[in-house]
Amino acid sequence: MKKLTIILLLVIIASLCSWGVVSLETAPKIVKLEKSEVKQKTLNFNLGSEPGTLDPQLNKDLYGGSLINNMFEGLFRRVNNQIIPAIANDYLVSSDHLTYTFNLKSTYWSDGTPLTAHDFEFAWKRALDPKLASEYAYQLFIIKGAEDYFLGNTSEDKIEIHALDDLTLEVKLQTPAPYFIDLLSSFTFMPCKSEVVLSSNNGSWAFSPETAISNGPFKLKEYRSGDKIVLEKNPFYWNKSTVNIDFINVSMVNDSSTTLTAYENGEFDIIDSVPVSEIHKLINENPNFHVVPSIATAYYLLNVNVKPLDNIDVRKALALAIDRKALVDTVTKAGELPAVSFTPPGLLDANGNDFHQIAGNYDINPENSNITFAQELLGKAGYVDGAGFPELEILYNTSETNELLASAIQEMWLKNLNIKVKLVNQEFAVFQSFKSQGNYQIARGSWFGDYADPLAMLEIWTSDNPINTTGWHNTQYDALIKNSKTANDQERYALLYEAQEILMTELPIIPLYYYTDVYMASDKVTNFEKTSTGLWYFGLTDLN
Repeated sequence: MKKLTIILLLVIIASLCSWGVVSLETAPKIVKLEKSEVKQKTLNFNLGSEPGTLDPQLNKDLYGGSLINNMFEGLFRRVNNQIIPAIANDYLVSSDHLTYTFNLKSTYWSDGTPLTAHDFEFAWKRALDPKLASEYAYQLFIIKGAEDYFLGNTSEDKIEIHALDDLTLEVKLQTPAPYFIDLLSSFTFMPCKSEVVLSSNNGSWAFSPETAISNGPFKLKEYRSGDKIVLEKNPFYWNKSTVNIDFINVSMVNDSSTTLTAYENGEFDIIDSVPVSEIHKLINENPNFHVVPSIATAYYLLNVNVKPLDNIDVRKALALAIDRKALVDTVTKAGELPAVSFTPPGLLDANGNDFHQIAGNYDINPENSNITFAQELLGKAGYVDGAGFPELEILYNTSETNELLASAIQEMWLKNLNIKVKLVNQEFAVFQSFKSQGNYQIARGSWFGDYADPLAMLEIWTSDNPINTTGWHNTQYDALIKNSKTANDQERYALLYEAQEILMTELPIIPLYYYTDVYMASDKVTNFEKTSTGLWYFGLTDLN
C-alpha cells in the first residue's frame, strides 16, 4: 500500500510539472523575480503649503496647480519648457486661424473608463459657468461665445467648444491667438469626469481618492488635510511606461528651516524653499541647490478703496520709496531682478524685442529708491514728511521670505517717508480668502504667467478679472486689453504697451521683483521639472 502511494504521488508531481504549474527547481527563482518586480519607488516631496483645491477648474494657486499637473493631463503639456502634444494626437488649424480641430489619443481615466472629447467639452464649459465662479474663467474668453456665456448674455450651447465624436474636439476662437496652444497646457483646460464632478459640492470630489478620478501619470491615493497627500502611479495612464515613480509622498511644511533640516536628514528628496539666510552658502557650496528663471512677478496689491491709498500720488510715493536692489540682494538673495514694471523679462513683442526692455522703468530706479520724488509726491497728497499719514497694514501669508520682505519694506517706508505700517501674517488658505474678498489694505501678491506672452501678465488687472481685488477699475485699460485680443501683431503689442503704461501710472499694485525659483533636489532624483510657469512635474522622474 505504501509503495502504491509513493508511485501515485510521483505521477501527480510529474503531471503538474508537464502542465507548467510548478517546478521545484525553478520556484525560488520565480519568488525572487516577483520581489524584484514589485520593488517600489517613493518620492518624498515638500510642497510647502496645503493646496486650496485639486479641482482643475477651481484651482488658483501653484500648490494645487503642481499636484493637478501630475494628476491630470490636458491636450498639451509643458515639458522642458516646450509645449508638446499630450492627450492631443494632432490638430488642424483653419486658414483664418480661428478653428482648431483636435484629434485625441484613445486614453482612459484612472478608473479604467474611456476619456473622450466630451470630457474636455464638459470641463471647459464648466470653467465658464458663472455659478462655478472660476477665477481663471477669463482664460477661455478667447473662445467664441465664452465670455458672453460667462456674463449671462447667451446660453451654453453658443460656446464654440464641440466634441464632434469621442476623439475629435472642435474649438472656434473669436480672434486669432498665437498663444492658444501654449494656453492649453494650463490646469484650467484639463479635463474632468462629469459623473463625479456633478455628484459633489463645489470641488469636494477632488479631495477624496474614491472620487478624484484623474487622467495624468498619478492619481490620488490619500489626502490628510494639513498633514500629507499621497499620489500613486496611475495604471491607466496612456504613457505609463515612462512613469518610474510608484508613489509621491507630498508634505506641506511651510517653515523653510524645518524643511531644510528634514531634507538634510534624508526625509525629503525635493524641497521647494530654503531659509533666506542659507541661500548664499547653498549657491556656492551645494550642487543640489537650484535657481531657475520664471515668468513671474512679486508685488504688493493696494486697495484703492481705502484712504489714503485712493490717491495716485500716495501709491506712487510708496512704490518709489522702495529700494528693490536691496530687497533682492539682502532679503530674497536668489538672483531675482528688481521689478520696474509688471511684465518680467523674456516676453517678446512682434519685432522680437524684449517687451520688458522696450516698456521702460516708469520712474522706478532698479538700483535704488527714488526718495526725493517719493517725498514730493507724498507732500503733494497732503502728507508732508509723513505727517497725518494713517497706520496701514501689510497682509502676507506665513513664510520666512514674506516676513523678511514685509519687514524690509516697513523699514524703508519709515526711513524714507516717515510713515508706519503694521505687519499681519495669515496661513495661506485664510490669506487667500481675505485677499480674494478685498479684505486688506496692502497685501502680498505673486503672479506666474500661464503662457509666454505679456497678455498673460496684464490681463489680470482688468476691471472684471477676479484676480484684481484692488478695487481699481480703468475703462481705457479694459478696452486696450480687450482690443489687443483682436488686433494684428504690431497693433496688438502697441495696445499692450499702452495698457502697461496706464497700469504703472495709476499703480494699484507695486511691482517688487521678478522671480527665480529655488529648490533642492537629492542626487538620486533625475528627470524632474519645475516649469517657468511655476509648476512641478514628476511624470518622467526616476529615483536611483
